[in-house]
Amino acid sequence: MQSLTRRMALKLFALGTTFFGLKKSHTLEAAEQKNDSSVMGRWNKTNDRVWLGEEFWANPMEDWRIVDGAAECQTTAGSRNIQLLTHQLTNVRAPFTMSVHVKQVEVKQQDGGVGFRVGVKSDLNEYRSNCFAKSGIKAGIVNGKLVLGNKEQKLKQPVDMKDCVLTVTGKPEGEKYSLTLLVTQSESDKPLGTLSQTFPPQAVLGNVALVSNFDARFKRKIGARYRFSDWSVDGKAFTVSPEHKFGPILWSQYTLSDSRGDEGFVMKISALTGPLGEKDNKDVELLSKQGDTWKSLGTAALDTDAWTATFRIPNWNEKKATPFKLVYKEKHTDGTETTNERTGIIRSNPSGRPLKLGALTCQKDYGFPYEPVANNLLKVDPDLLYFSGDQLYEDHGGFGLIRDPAEPAILNYLRKFYMHGWAFGEAMRDRPTVCIPDDHDVFQGNIWGEGGMKMKEGTTSSNGGYREPARMVNVVHKTCAAHHPDYYDPTPCKQGISVYYGDMVYGDVSFAILGDRQFKSGPEHVDTGSGRADHVTDPNFDTSKLDKPGLELLGERQEKFLEHWCDDWRGHALKVLFSQTVFSGVATHHGGYNGYLKADLDSGGWPQTARNRTVRILRKGMPLHVNGDQHLTSLSQYGADEQRDGSWSFCTPAISAGYPRWWRPDEVGMPHENRPQHRLPNTGEYLDGFGNKVYVYAVGNPEPGTEKNRYDLAHQKGSGFGLVLIDPEQKTYTIHSYRFLIDATDGKPVNEFPGWPVTLHQKENGGANQLQ
Repeated sequence: MQSLTRRMALKLFALGTTFFGLKKSHTLEAAEQKNDSSVMGRWNKTNDRVWLGEEFWANPMEDWRIVDGAAECQTTAGSRNIQLLTHQLTNVRAPFTMSVHVKQVEVKQQDGGVGFRVGVKSDLNEYRSNCFAKSGIKAGIVNGKLVLGNKEQKLKQPVDMKDCVLTVTGKPEGEKYSLTLLVTQSESDKPLGTLSQTFPPQAVLGNVALVSNFDARFKRKIGARYRFSDWSVDGKAFTVSPEHKFGPILWSQYTLSDSRGDEGFVMKISALTGPLGEKDNKDVELLSKQGDTWKSLGTAALDTDAWTATFRIPNWNEKKATPFKLVYKEKHTDGTETTNERTGIIRSNPSGRPLKLGALTCQKDYGFPYEPVANNLLKVDPDLLYFSGDQLYEDHGGFGLIRDPAEPAILNYLRKFYMHGWAFGEAMRDRPTVCIPDDHDVFQGNIWGEGGMKMKEGTTSSNGGYREPARMVNVVHKTCAAHHPDYYDPTPCKQGISVYYGDMVYGDVSFAILGDRQFKSGPEHVDTGSGRADHVTDPNFDTSKLDKPGLELLGERQEKFLEHWCDDWRGHALKVLFSQTVFSGVATHHGGYNGYLKADLDSGGWPQTARNRTVRILRKGMPLHVNGDQHLTSLSQYGADEQRDGSWSFCTPAISAGYPRWWRPDEVGMPHENRPQHRLPNTGEYLDGFGNKVYVYAVGNPEPGTEKNRYDLAHQKGSGFGLVLIDPEQKTYTIHSYRFLIDATDGKPVNEFPGWPVTLHQKENGGANQLQ
């Protein structure tokens, strides 16, 4: 590899003024100093596998493999690319050079080309968001032509596409920046063609990438596919950021919970890696720091579907913060190995003081990497994080959706899910995290799980059961929740689909964790009269007809757990319920500003009898219900037998709101009583579209989205995050609902949605109301 890199450098620099305007003696000297450090990754000694390495993001991951020491595209579809994470072009006053060895593996109807993209950037020009941008200057070979930007040139002599080297160099040229493309055969110093063009300096800033088939319109079975090796990148135009590496341990998630038994506090932690190969090491080691030494706590095997390794450590010393280290030793084909570490801190149990909860939901990827929210989390430093679902959507990261069979569907899911850890891994590093999946996480618009039943027919928004293979659903559950405290009853449901409901006792608070939709009845049991099984559009429709006997919301198993949990007060003074969504229909408009719906069966307000039964069960435990899903933040109180006799619900803002919803009951003439003292519109005691009793205290209605910048758009659409200060001594919950594009530490009232912050007392969750 070193000799190839040096030889390519000599080819470049021998062209002298054509490229850099330097004297040959200087260029030869620079060439002789080049070494393996300019070659990206370790493909030449990596075992065959899906995941390309910590320096790269592959688009899409499932379409790439390391095969015999090179990165090989597995499809002839268009615009497949490998983004380099550690190097960004930032200095247009300096030169750079890149080269790569390419080999055409296959061609179908038409060669879509091969080469580089230079200056790949999003509206943020942030390295992670850049990975999904469709911009950039293409530089390569397409159908026997050199292509550089919008310039093409026929090759004067044929190039063996089974074995050639492409090189791009750049240098400042007056007020422009000049790029030159060079093609050679790998074993020859003779250039087979060159092409130069100048560009505005701004055009070259951003990521650099390798591309197999430039044309994004190429479908599978149309273009060609290529393999790449010896990708060399050098020059002062690059900012090199080793800290941008992502993997092999992508991130970790842990919980700490009081077992209230012989095992004391139990710490569980999962390490998540990229999909590795058959010959790769499959073990991860966990160490904790005791004094000045690291003590091994053993190894855990990676689940080779979910690519998670989970540790369960009983009798954890919860009284002090303990540094931890997850270690993965990557074994190479040449017999060497590379040790990779993920470090963090297992916090001490926050007993005897208020506990700070960060509550988040719904990540539509137009707002990726959600830096304002991620950075605010680090600033406010919560003791616990809760992600209530929709860590991804089906279109996350582009490049389509694979529903089945299970194995490619799993890879498709993992690639999308990794964006969640990429954005919030730093926040998860040093604090417990509860993470539950929701409908989009299993590639469905809605889930009506029917106890794990297989979906028989119809769409993924309006039919009961699971559309995805059970094996894929179980991977979703494992990647999200394997590190949760032991489940209440882990018995799988239908199709062998796993469950994840249970509780966690931490910081003198007990948190119940539910799967709202896993046992919920499907809408095909009723007729909404709208043409869509889950939406009631007629304002005069009698929704009481939708409350048929035997319909389930949480299901018998989860209701039994809740009854037990509400009676169990060991080791804590306050309770919080975690689930996906609010148990009322607190939205009147969906999708578009004028998209009125009387009722949405996907809300927790249906079925009504099961909903009211849940509200009555919870009344005894007096928990605050923290949830998400709606893309519309709200603070409301449930009523079952009378208004305001149940728990309060805090529905958090979406991290990055996609599908919009509004609560505008005043506009559509819904009667109300007892508007709160703050006199905000659309608040007070209502009957929702299903006839459920609900007291709406505050709501954060969005604006219609029009902004171009992703962060401005997210803010406009009502995105943000929740923060709850839980005080077991005072028995209070202080609830904040923060907007997206703010500094949560500067104290400005406009940082929060109208009506927040609010302090509630424990007994108010049982109907002993104080807030007016």
